Amino acid sequence: MDVTALKARLDSIGQASVLRFVDRLDEQAKTAFLAQLESLDVRLLADLVSAYVRQKPHVSLPTDIRPVDAYPREADAKRNELYVRALARGHALLKAGKVGAFLVAGGQGTRLGYDGPKGEYPVTPIRKHPLFRVFAEQLLAHSRRAGKSIPWYIMTSDANDARTRAFFEQHHFFGYPKSDVFFFQQGMMPAFDAKTGQMLLAEKGSLALSPDGHGGSLRAIDRSGALADMQKRGIEHLSYFQVDNPIVHTIDPLFIGLHDLSGSEMSSKTIGKAGPLEKVGNFCIGDGVLQVIEYSDLPEELARKTHADGRLMFDAGSIAIHALRVDFIARLNAGGQLKLPWHRADKKVPFVDDAGNAVKPEANNAVKLEQFVFDAIPLASNAIVYTTAREEEFSPVKNADEAGKVVSDSPTTCARDQVRRAARWLETVGVRVPRKPDGEPDCLIEIGPRYAASLADLRERAPQMTINPGDQVVLDID
Repeated sequence: MDVTALKARLDSIGQASVLRFVDRLDEQAKTAFLAQLESLDVRLLADLVSAYVRQKPHVSLPTDIRPVDAYPREADAKRNELYVRALARGHALLKAGKVGAFLVAGGQGTRLGYDGPKGEYPVTPIRKHPLFRVFAEQLLAHSRRAGKSIPWYIMTSDANDARTRAFFEQHHFFGYPKSDVFFFQQGMMPAFDAKTGQMLLAEKGSLALSPDGHGGSLRAIDRSGALADMQKRGIEHLSYFQVDNPIVHTIDPLFIGLHDLSGSEMSSKTIGKAGPLEKVGNFCIGDGVLQVIEYSDLPEELARKTHADGRLMFDAGSIAIHALRVDFIARLNAGGQLKLPWHRADKKVPFVDDAGNAVKPEANNAVKLEQFVFDAIPLASNAIVYTTAREEEFSPVKNADEAGKVVSDSPTTCARDQVRRAARWLETVGVRVPRKPDGEPDCLIEIGPRYAASLADLRERAPQMTINPGDQVVLDID
């Protein structure tokens, strides 16, 4: 690599200081560092520093913000025929091999006290199966029903890519066809000194890097070759979900069918918010365009606004479950740059100073830049929102348990919600489930996705069984 030419490129945007220790590196470290720098889009970095680092961009809200009219979970009288057609269309697309699954799995289990990819975390209430296995078995069940394997695209990160691949190999891909699993890495962005705008060094021969946000997944799809693979296979739609939510429906034929029949380029699921100030994004119509307004940006007076019957007016919470057309992702990447806005985050980032000393700051010293996948919604044609239920498919594992305290979005609450859903499904198909005085199931139940990935699957199984108080019940197939 030509160090002189690289220095000139970096100098042209005022960032050549990152090379200040390059002559002290051994050849292996030097080669790796120069490769890291060569991968940078220097013109983009210059624009981003100017727009997002040297100044704090103003968050411009729409002048006219209205609630979204989301499709209901169950068909009403005027939509019954549409829902029947949509369900049939979703199944037809799956049988034709037109649908792929897209798992965003770049996170680590650090907040859970787990040293490794979050997808390895043991999450089911009885057998403690890992998240990756839960998703694999769901997709196997949907593939079996479709009569065709569903291609599965998994976005990892620099921090967990090798270990994630090894985990799948170790577990023989959980029975999933290896040829239908495509791993690719999320992009990384350098952190910038908040005062000077200079890229920070984590070590003398390495930039301080962080993931470019879940929106960057749409760039990584293109640059990794995953998009080309989808186009080669004839995939038209992707079912997008994130790794921390084991009760998500990885494939939802009704949702996919509504997405397709409506001509939507990007569709999203919503749940009713737990309260007016719940820390989730809000689906809104802003100046006539469907979009997500973050909880921190939605004016509190709107967040608290209610209908005459007391229901929240802005009640459509965003839970990062989407369906996207492959052609839409290609259009967003046309010209070599992903057409999504960037967001600034002020963070504490350890770095190496000009003297080569490691510094661990006590206050925010750096700017990280990231993109959000929901920012693609306003760019999509005919975007729609479909209502699901929190108890049916949203119980993420994000936070570690604490002794003597109920922690939201923790392993304990997630296991509880898995048992609650399993009990509700069984009762719906006629199985009596023992209950405690407070209404909670007086037993542990785990329904393996291969046995039933949905209530519809369980109805077909029509299980006949007796459950006694205190029982541990596992429903699965060998």
